[in-house]
Amino acid sequence: MARVNSLLSIVVDQNANELRLGSDREPRMLAFGTPTRLSMPAMNDETVRSLLGEILTPENEAALANGTRVETTYDAGTLGSFSVTLARQADGGVSATFLRARAAQSAPRPPPQPISAPTAQVAVAAPSAPASYVARDAKPVIAFAREAPIALQEIVARAAAVRASDVHVSDDGRAYVRVDGAIRPLEGGAPQVAELLGIDAIGARSVETSFDVPRVGRVRVHAYLTESGAAAAIRLLPPTAPSFESLHMPIPFDDVVMAPHGLVLVCGATGSGKSTTLAALATEAMRRRSIVLVTLEDPIEYALDAPEGSIVRRRQIGRDVPDFASGLRDALREDPDVLLVGEMRDPESIALALTAAETGHLVLASLHSRGAASAIERIVDASPSERRNQVRVQLAESLRAIVAQRLLPRARGAGRIPAVEVLRANHAVAALIREARTAQLASAMQSGRREGMISLERCLADRVRANEITLDSARAAADDPDALTAYLAKP
Repeated sequence: MARVNSLLSIVVDQNANELRLGSDREPRMLAFGTPTRLSMPAMNDETVRSLLGEILTPENEAALANGTRVETTYDAGTLGSFSVTLARQADGGVSATFLRARAAQSAPRPPPQPISAPTAQVAVAAPSAPASYVARDAKPVIAFAREAPIALQEIVARAAAVRASDVHVSDDGRAYVRVDGAIRPLEGGAPQVAELLGIDAIGARSVETSFDVPRVGRVRVHAYLTESGAAAAIRLLPPTAPSFESLHMPIPFDDVVMAPHGLVLVCGATGSGKSTTLAALATEAMRRRSIVLVTLEDPIEYALDAPEGSIVRRRQIGRDVPDFASGLRDALREDPDVLLVGEMRDPESIALALTAAETGHLVLASLHSRGAASAIERIVDASPSERRNQVRVQLAESLRAIVAQRLLPRARGAGRIPAVEVLRANHAVAALIREARTAQLASAMQSGRREGMISLERCLADRVRANEITLDSARAAADDPDALTAYLAKP
């Protein structure tokens, strides 16, 4: 049997009928003409030929070399029979289309076999576990159980009991939790990472998924390989999105959801609460307006319940759509009023988000950036050099607000509290962005308190004065310690 059976088994399991392979092209799977989920990286010519194996006979090779298309059949055993079309690509590579015979659609489904290839790995669990996710880097398709494995439920329950926000485990059996921002050991240790995830092994450099855990809520899991074996970071999420009021923001900015179109960015490092703020804003938008909300998340985290008069459509990267860029292109044809983009990652997704914001949609998105000015520069720098002036103009026209946040431990009691920097778009801010004078945005925030703006250092000083955070925490979080000192010195 050819090694392509491992991919054909996915076709059978997903009730699809067509598989398309090509050198230096991403494999595609279709169900009677409709693309269905199969997210894998492009395969080079050597990998495609290796997968085709016995199908690519010397006679077929010769025909392809002469520019002749080859029509043949392939018996995949219990998977059924496939009509195969082989063709030579313009670049010299090979393309293959597998069309599943209708009689094979009722054939029994055996457990798929793993692929071992130079540029991609695919590990597939039994057909009873169809929920899939995309692993970064190698991007294999891996099937998980529908419910959180018992081992994962147990360790998450122990972490929740000590109010942990995150759990860190590794194959050495040790487990740690993050409580109010501090790391400490979790008693009882942890099983192997693969056992936590309910799979046989971690077959890629990193993989990401999410589970619902009874009596706890949703968890996001990022598993990855290290020098000493597999490890995983587990984020505990509340079962439902919080209200904006429950976030205890130092300055209100939830009115941004009333903008008919434009871009709202929530920035910060990993673990700073970006997803929480985005979910709260999305909930507020559905509460205040009658909208269609389309989300693109990696993975889906908080539960978002649409009230009467609004609709929510949620799409998970790797499960429902290959990537953020594809999801954004699709979304523009899905009649959304508000788009929630889990992360603007690359030039294409950034460009599409800006286009959506310009063309009548309100886009709520997150970005890894410490502050408002650096967020703008990151967006500009991610764009091709010949488009950067245009991107600045697009940002100047479409930006509504940037919220940069971080979480700090409370000075008294348990828990953490947000410190934020809020930049709102006005004529002066738009001019600074358009003219590449982002260094002056700090002054705009300092003088824009009446318009709902605040600098990080002003926010930190206010929190210290209110005895909500300690001075040491404020100094550690400040981008400009001198500005913090000046604010604290003011009466």
